[in-house]
Amino acid sequence: MDLAIRCGGLVKKYDRVTAVDGLDLSVRRGECFGLLGPNGAGKTTTVEVLEGLLEPTSGDVEVLGMRWDRDERALRQRLGISLQETHLPDKLTVEEVLTLFRSFFDAGRPVGEVLDLVSLSDKRGSWTEKLSGGQKQRLAVACALVSDPELLFLDEPTTGLDPQSRRQLWEVVLGFKSRGRTVLLTTHYMDEAERLCDRVAVVDRGKVIALGTPAELIASLGGQQVIVAQLDGAVPDGDLSGLPGVHRLSRAGGAVSLAVEKLHQTLPALLALAQARGAALTQLSTHQATLEDVFVNLTGRQLRE
Repeated sequence: MDLAIRCGGLVKKYDRVTAVDGLDLSVRRGECFGLLGPNGAGKTTTVEVLEGLLEPTSGDVEVLGMRWDRDERALRQRLGISLQETHLPDKLTVEEVLTLFRSFFDAGRPVGEVLDLVSLSDKRGSWTEKLSGGQKQRLAVACALVSDPELLFLDEPTTGLDPQSRRQLWEVVLGFKSRGRTVLLTTHYMDEAERLCDRVAVVDRGKVIALGTPAELIASLGGQQVIVAQLDGAVPDGDLSGLPGVHRLSRAGGAVSLAVEKLHQTLPALLALAQARGAALTQLSTHQATLEDVFVNLTGRQLRE
């Protein structure tokens, strides 16, 4: 299998804190691969090791078949990197910023072409300090794309953006991938991962705890619908698991989540059980199963905790 990234037994420690704890990862060429997990899970640390920005404490890392300790310059020419936060000079124009970044590479794409790609052509003469949050983020991604990289790293690229700006960036990522290039994306937005990623690894406490396509991970719950209920009163998990159509039960934040196959069978039985036990339903909602539900089922925590 042709791999863009391979790491085995990756460990990164800061004094007594282990940020990455024996992580194994393989990313195929031509795919968009997502690293999912809450803040502090080790996603950014892992990516910064892969980008050559951090030295691993231990482990084996290969990027595009090369290693940072012997192929650094060659690797820098073939990667595009957009960090979690990018600070650009306020008094440079959009075109000047992109021209500056293009000068760092031996080859790449024309500045005007990349501006068109990220829909910033009309802002080419504007100072960066005048851009909106979404426009600044698209400019940061443009700086990563101007070298025409084989592998693009995007660390939580849409955090804090409005829905329209997020979707504009999604189209940029999908366009890059359509050219046969590889993307490694970190995010804690489940809809983003489901829309963009061919495969995802769920990371928690520095380890990969689940790996597969979004559809495979969601299917692992056993049910395509999820009931979330807050019960004011004791109802044993065994009684809840025994309701018709329940495949999985998990608890997080005081609520119980039931992965079910057929809502019309489980909901009436849940209401009857709550009434029989004298437990008031203070919260009740249903939704299609998502990667968020996968994470709750695996860890008992919400992704944003």
